[in-house]
Amino acid sequence: MSVKYNLYGTAIGSLPQSDSAKAVEVILNNIPNAPIWPQLPALGMNEQMEVQYSEHMPGATIDREKERLYIATNSDEAMMEMGTDWFMAIEANDTEYFKISEEFSKGFYAMKDVLSKKSEKLPFVKVQVTGPCSFSLTIVDENKRAVYYNEMFRDVVVKTIAMKAKWQIQQYKNFADNVICFIDEPILSAFGSSTYVSVQREDVVNMLKEVIAAVHEEGAIAGIHCCGNTEWSILVDAGVDIINFDAFDFGETIFLYNDHIKTHLERGGCLAWGIVPTNSEKLAGVESDDLIVKWDALVEELSAKTGISKEKIYAQSLITPSCGTGSLPVADAEKAFRLDGEVSEKLRARAGF
Repeated sequence: MSVKYNLYGTAIGSLPQSDSAKAVEVILNNIPNAPIWPQLPALGMNEQMEVQYSEHMPGATIDREKERLYIATNSDEAMMEMGTDWFMAIEANDTEYFKISEEFSKGFYAMKDVLSKKSEKLPFVKVQVTGPCSFSLTIVDENKRAVYYNEMFRDVVVKTIAMKAKWQIQQYKNFADNVICFIDEPILSAFGSSTYVSVQREDVVNMLKEVIAAVHEEGAIAGIHCCGNTEWSILVDAGVDIINFDAFDFGETIFLYNDHIKTHLERGGCLAWGIVPTNSEKLAGVESDDLIVKWDALVEELSAKTGISKEKIYAQSLITPSCGTGSLPVADAEKAFRLDGEVSEKLRARAGF
């Protein structure tokens, strides 16, 4: 897929507002050319990272008293749904079965309503899903064992998330020339640690490949977001189009995988630079020009180590915050979005885009 990303600003999913209209306003005022729909965890547990994608996932059980989601792998209801409605929806590619209802995502529908009134298409619009690795390693079964270790339900997680990605793309594809779907995988920053020593690299790559393939089937662009250090070659081997990383705190880590990053860029891939910090203390001390200086140094080093021109890197880059802003105070989140937009605009102007 040959796409010019040209340093547009986009973002990760979450914002701290409890008013979906205000969240949409913040997004469109700052990153109008590649907006996202906002995940709003302040509205309650339905909009938490994993819960938001749990509708019509066999066995998914929300315990509101204990404020947790778990997968009841041994329930008759889960087995029946998996064998009938869920399975038939997968077989028929019935994405509507996997829709995210307004009860679980006020921001999805608020942004959709605003974009549907625009007369011209945007360059990009972005949707997102919780990654299958993060979901299956975070959410446990009735015995408090991570669902990842149950191969049958791990597959259920992957396929459900893939279908939710497809449904979102279908809902938003008329609003932009290109739809981006991020697969949010924060847990990959712990890959290889003692906690997840039994997690196999091949399994991780294959799980990501399946969701990426679903995104590509809809003619959309697949990105993976990881807000910490990870084995970046996993993302390249999975065939992702956009690698989104925390360039503010972990920018140098991509230099450990120069050959893979070079391959990624040479085949038309994009780097989404999370150059805007999403930590209140760090946000307080920076403005857009400071972030541009930091970004320039990273691009200079990447160009020198890979032999890829800075001009090509510019064309194949997006600008983002380093992570979601849902846990920040509203004022800090708004600053992060302002900086995101300012860095993008200044870099685009300098590059002649």
